[in-house]
Amino acid sequence: MIALFRAGILAFVILTVVYLLVSIYSRSMRREKLEKEWDTDPAREGAAKDERATYIESGMQAYRHSLRRRLILLVYIIPMVVFLATVYVINAQ
Repeated sequence: MIALFRAGILAFVILTVVYLLVSIYSRSMRREKLEKEWDTDPAREGAAKDERATYIESGMQAYRHSLRRRLILLVYIIPMVVFLATVYVINAQ
């Protein structure tokens, strides 16, 4: 039982690291997409740097409330469900 508890804690720590890495990567990709979108729009040529920063910040604010950010939480849920299902099946035999 103690070994199961230790494995759960270790899995939680590993999944936290994976979640942080995936979250940082996704956030950086979104920011890069917003920057490219601003730079390639000919209507915004000659706009002030303040406008660009405001555009990117508003896009990142929208990302913080998006479904994609919430879906990254599946990094925790799916492995834990598989782990618990495996433990249940093995102990039920």
